[in-house]
Amino acid sequence: MTNNDTPIPANRCCPTGPCSKGSSRRQFMIAAGGAMGTIAAHPLFAAIDSGQIDNEYLRIIPADKQFSPQWLASLYARGEKQTWSDPQALEHIGMPAGGLFAGTLYLGGDGRLWLWDIFNRDQEGIAPRSVDWQGGQIKTREGANYVSPARPFSPLKQGFTLAIGGKARSLDCEGFRQITFDGRYPIGRVRYRDADCPVEVRLEAFSPFIPLNVADSSLPATVMSFRVKNTGEAPVEVELLGHLENAVCLDSKSRFSGRLSNRIVRAPGLTALVCSALPSASKEEAPRPDILFDDFERPLYETWTAEGDAFGQGPVEKKAIPKYQGDVGGEGERVVNSHASAPGGSVGEKDARVGTLTSRPFTIERRYIQFYVGGGAHEGKTCVNLLVDGKPVASATGRNDNRMARTAFNTRQHEGKQARLQVVDQVGTGWGNIGIDQIVFTDRPLEESALPEQRDFGTMALALLGGDEEDIALADRAAAGESASASAELSAELTGQVGRKLRLAPGEEKTADFAVTWHFPNFYARGAGGGRVGHAYAARFESALAVARYLAANSERLCGDTRAWVETWYDSTLPYWLLDRTLANTSTLATTTCYRFEDGRFWAWEGIGCCQGTCTHVWHYAQAPGRLFPEIERDERERVNFGIGLHESGGIGMRTDVARSNEPADDGQCGRILGVYREHQMSPDGSFLQRVWPKVKLAIEYMIRKDGNGDGIVEGAQPNTLDAAWFGKISFLASLYLAALRAGEAMATETGDAEFAAQCRRLAERGAESILELYNGEYFIQLEDPERKKDIGVGPGCYIDQVFGQTWAHWVGLGRLFDAEKQRSALRALFRYNFVPDVGPFRAAFPRGRWYAAAGDAGLLMCTWPKGGQNPEFKQHWQYMYFNECMTGFEWQAAAHMIWEGIDQPDLLEKGLVVSRAIHDRYSAAKRNPYNEIECSDHYARAMASYGVFQAACGFNCHGP
Repeated sequence: MTNNDTPIPANRCCPTGPCSKGSSRRQFMIAAGGAMGTIAAHPLFAAIDSGQIDNEYLRIIPADKQFSPQWLASLYARGEKQTWSDPQALEHIGMPAGGLFAGTLYLGGDGRLWLWDIFNRDQEGIAPRSVDWQGGQIKTREGANYVSPARPFSPLKQGFTLAIGGKARSLDCEGFRQITFDGRYPIGRVRYRDADCPVEVRLEAFSPFIPLNVADSSLPATVMSFRVKNTGEAPVEVELLGHLENAVCLDSKSRFSGRLSNRIVRAPGLTALVCSALPSASKEEAPRPDILFDDFERPLYETWTAEGDAFGQGPVEKKAIPKYQGDVGGEGERVVNSHASAPGGSVGEKDARVGTLTSRPFTIERRYIQFYVGGGAHEGKTCVNLLVDGKPVASATGRNDNRMARTAFNTRQHEGKQARLQVVDQVGTGWGNIGIDQIVFTDRPLEESALPEQRDFGTMALALLGGDEEDIALADRAAAGESASASAELSAELTGQVGRKLRLAPGEEKTADFAVTWHFPNFYARGAGGGRVGHAYAARFESALAVARYLAANSERLCGDTRAWVETWYDSTLPYWLLDRTLANTSTLATTTCYRFEDGRFWAWEGIGCCQGTCTHVWHYAQAPGRLFPEIERDERERVNFGIGLHESGGIGMRTDVARSNEPADDGQCGRILGVYREHQMSPDGSFLQRVWPKVKLAIEYMIRKDGNGDGIVEGAQPNTLDAAWFGKISFLASLYLAALRAGEAMATETGDAEFAAQCRRLAERGAESILELYNGEYFIQLEDPERKKDIGVGPGCYIDQVFGQTWAHWVGLGRLFDAEKQRSALRALFRYNFVPDVGPFRAAFPRGRWYAAAGDAGLLMCTWPKGGQNPEFKQHWQYMYFNECMTGFEWQAAAHMIWEGIDQPDLLEKGLVVSRAIHDRYSAAKRNPYNEIECSDHYARAMASYGVFQAACGFNCHGP
């Protein structure tokens, strides 16, 4: 860890100092850093400082944040590029290393590829699980991977090896002791060196990433470029080898018959191992009669051996199962269920019981074992195992659902062997149970659909770019001698290898570029209706080999442009830490949060597998896509928000599936109107705006109708991103409405609609006055509707998004929406009342909420009530928990506004940097994965507002047409 990774300290406050004026934005940041410290008490805080106001928020949240001058100076300093060598930090790192919209493939801190969510699993989070936390359990969407970062894992065997003199060592933490990771998204750099190794190896891993070029930035591919240098005094010969297991049909192999196929392709520009699968070539033999192994329709287990106390004495009657478990499914009147049969009077007591249930031995004499399974999704801990020679050869878990589903083990390769079935419950916390019923030995596959229709059917490849005749290539590295082709049963393991010999003189270095490519065309979108929507990459390429060929033919341009982007990004006067952090979240586009369907449509979750439909009130915070890949956002605006997602009323559905959308959200509506203006600005001409303007106008008119009295503030129910409709006059939503009106005025002017431009201008001017009614002398609030006092809102609270509309106005160059000094006062109050150097004491006092910041972490809270007056009805709503949380997307928005104001307000610049650095430190690799900012599930879209902080620091605006 380099010396610029300094956590927020609890030292004394810094002195104030002068700052130069009239400088450029970047020069101002440097000058402000030299002044070191401009955060001073606002006169309006005097009453609070003197103790005239006393409440729990003021007691817990310190007005004096106790920053040292040295730490504040580090915010502005260029500093050193941070690298990581600590083994725990290397284990935390998971940089998305695949193409945009092509799945999630992580580069680990030690250079390993892990996770491998490229098989269309469509799951919630990178690793669906629950973890123990403060006496309970939290799920992925509640911050499981924040409080307990996922450790590297892989469902397949893949890696790279360095062989010297017959001695091989893996290129990871198992093969080398001295490893350094340098993350410069999209490129991860890893250096390997040990005293007993005569060479040093440097890896650059990435997928081509070329802003403004979506097609070449969304390849289902990862380049692994190794540079090997002889650091000794004698010549040396090394073999650089890569291996890849054929993981086609990774999940469906247990339910289907077929064969894996590996072949070696040598062609100009590459040597490739190509992995595929084939359905059974010949018709299956006539199925033999099924054998019912057990239906559990009896009160005792009899032929099964139970250990522990989770499984009780025998199968439980369905009518005796606790009602909260629901209908568990299965057949007959009894089932095995380790929760229902466990002793205890509560959910926790029953879940705490553990045990195993093991069958009598039997001979495998059919091709499949079919059964029902339900319960917890803890691999190896709540599961059904098939044991051969006492070892598990197949395993199935529940899906965190008590209702059992039919599944099967493919047992072809084990026919004739002795086996046992083992039912396991070794989890004593949430979803610590397993259920099973109706075990049948059969020759019939579980599913009759064709193998090529499965989610995980497709191809994979491991290629050496710049192919050489002497390249090492084995279709099956376990077979004796060279093999240009190999095959195996679908359920077997088949691993191939490619590599190259390098002869190096002392001091000489050579490069070998590998590429991992994949092609799994069958994406069935659970959140978009469940039908097959495919992948855009599959419409462009016919196979993983075709992807590899494209890479090989264009590698100089693709790799060169990617490296040029990274060099340009870091060729800056901005601090290294700020450059690292503000671009890191762009990697969310290269995860299973984001998809591009076969027809080219962009579609996304809020976070991986959670909350579908490219939600307007979340995604409008994200600034990276619109600036780096505007083609995607233009298509989303035209095809979806102002296409299939637009209602006749002009409302934009907040979530859109394949053909329709649901109800609008006011903040998302305004954000998508503003997005059209941004997308127009990022266009080469005005044709996009001309096409969409009639529908955009309709959407603006929808908001104007909600402003019934024409005072520039919307009324009635105001649905928003905190999952409820608020009522009354709300500065947060009013400011976004004003920004949307100003954007409407600008677009109407450009399209020649002078009358509508004037209407928007009049309303915006009135709103600029009306919103001042919501200013309480320090910050902007909500005036609640007296007829809706039971509804949730913020009332007189200090809310993080209270002047969000101005942030948008800065981002798209709309100018000042309303009183500048009052906005700045609000930002100062927000920092004073909501920023906590340590979240721990606050969450101890206000425990409701999810865990995206914990004890020892600094952050900007969503809402506080420093002046009291909180409506007690708010706490009756489940959404109240949001107010106690720190969520990075909201924090980035507020920080961007502070920094934008900082051109002549040095204290606000400093506050914006403090908030940004707090997020950066929370996501230090020393603590967790720096590339996974979590809100409701992993790689949350809202966090891409971080790019808006970079834009604010640069003062960037653009109007292409």
